Amino acid sequence: MGKIVAIANQKGGVGKTTTSVNLAACLGVLEKRVLLIDADPQANSTSGLGFDPDSIELGTYQVLEHVSKPTEVILKTKTPNLDLMPSQIDLVAAEIELIDKDQREKMLKLALQEVKDDYDYILIDCAPSLGLITLNALSAADSVIVPIQCEYFALEGLGKLLNTIKSVQNLHNPDLDIEGLLLTMFDSRLRLSNQVVEEVKTHFQKMVFNTVIQRNVRLGEAPSYGESIITYDASSNGATNYLNLAREFLEKNEAAESELA
Repeated sequence: MGKIVAIANQKGGVGKTTTSVNLAACLGVLEKRVLLIDADPQANSTSGLGFDPDSIELGTYQVLEHVSKPTEVILKTKTPNLDLMPSQIDLVAAEIELIDKDQREKMLKLALQEVKDDYDYILIDCAPSLGLITLNALSAADSVIVPIQCEYFALEGLGKLLNTIKSVQNLHNPDLDIEGLLLTMFDSRLRLSNQVVEEVKTHFQKMVFNTVIQRNVRLGEAPSYGESIITYDASSNGATNYLNLAREFLEKNEAAESELA
């Protein structure tokens, strides 16, 4: 049974898509079967893996609307073991069109039932908002990864997001866990970056991943070539960071599974 992990933060520019694409690709390279769902109308995960969103006819929108099955929209990527459920601009309409439907926050969860067993992990790249599409992602997910940029306003929106996660747990998905808080865009030369890391680790302790994602030019370049960092430049710091994150993520999940066994 595949574990579903949403990657969410209502703040833009914190590294959600970078994390979604590169964690998914690294898990694929580590021989896990992975599906990445692009649940953002901006479709950055889709273009970041080499697909043109304008030429996508079927994707997350059709799956949310239950007019297509996941198996009809899923694409194979260049990265081993990594499939993509793509997005396109039509997804914006889902926010309005789902509002009158029964179980509107469960549409994605219901649709994923038929492919959940085909993957070890299903990652969902959420939009930078707390709208109905993100609510669908959190209702479908077993856990959530929250990327936090190492900058002054990083903690500002975090309380709001954690409250949203709590209300999703209470109302829609009591099994939703916080997989971890991930510190991104770290620059060791800046005192502020170091202060944010210290503050987040002091406040949230074991909830924070040990792996910190450093600022890296190659990470910024990779999407423009339609590649993950692992296929674009496997020797870069960015690739090392995300491979370390993937290994830490797997260790944590495998330890949790052996505890349950």
